[in-house]
Amino acid sequence: MMSQQINDDGQPARRTAANAISEDVILDAAAKLMSTIGIRRTTMADVARAAGVSRATLYRRFPNVTALAAQVTTREFQRVAAATQVDVNGPEAPTRATLIAVLVHLVREARRHPLLQRIIELDPEFLTPYLIQRGGRTSHGQLADLAALITAGQSRRQIRDGSPMRMAATVLQMAWSFALTGPVFVTDDDGNPDTETLDAELTDLLERYLRP
Repeated sequence: MMSQQINDDGQPARRTAANAISEDVILDAAAKLMSTIGIRRTTMADVARAAGVSRATLYRRFPNVTALAAQVTTREFQRVAAATQVDVNGPEAPTRATLIAVLVHLVREARRHPLLQRIIELDPEFLTPYLIQRGGRTSHGQLADLAALITAGQSRRQIRDGSPMRMAATVLQMAWSFALTGPVFVTDDDGNPDTETLDAELTDLLERYLRP
């Protein structure tokens, strides 16, 4: 026999159509859970319950937690990047100093983002494929953005000559290193990440690498 959910007023509950559920609602719920308990401990049932949708609706959007986590991390890092976007064709041309400042800021924000902190603490294996096997959508987007900024800087003689894409790859490797392993090697007297030193050293490294 088919069961029916009943509201407190005794009337049958109305189900929201699957296509009426905003994807952001689902991603917000998943991000909150993953930033709290980690990816591995988050289940599709947890996300469905937190987002207020049925599991069937959730599975129509995402096949599993891994796919959902990939979408969540992509969105979170895109949000961080969007806050510091530089218009390469804007009225105020970006300089080498602008590019370096943006990169250092992005690394700093990524390093202290609660989702990345929880992934590093509880689920570091989630990052492994993207670091040693293949680049994800986020990395490819970051490479394209960096290459565009480097090309703009080269046209204004702010950045040394070289292949923008190869240079972007090197810069991105520096950035990931300072975001992921920097806090392990650069610490203060109490053993906590020395963020000021990390930022200063990354700034110096990028300046030496990019200047003509």
